[in-house]
Amino acid sequence: MSNPTRTEKLLWSRLASEVGCIACRIDGRINHQVSIHHIDGRTKNGAHSNVLPLCAEHHQTGGEEAPAIHPWKRRFEAKYGTQAALKAMCDDLLAKADRLIGVAA
Repeated sequence: MSNPTRTEKLLWSRLASEVGCIACRIDGRINHQVSIHHIDGRTKNGAHSNVLPLCAEHHQTGGEEAPAIHPWKRRFEAKYGTQAALKAMCDDLLAKADRLIGVAA
């Protein structure tokens, strides 16, 4: 497993500060207390960029009301959408933030 690059760490920081937990956001809340969930494991090429920002509840400790992706991936995706769709939503939110501050894509 490779360590995340500076660019990947910056992405993680932006996801935490600008997006927050994507599942909480869908539920109508803003929660910036997140950890980084690797969508397809940590060892594949690009794994550190293929991530979602999730709070502890949605990442590992949730239950019926807020299913955690670990270990209830199907229930989580049934409620919030596929991980690919959530990643696209995060990417869109970051792109919108960039446009608001005038950052070139």
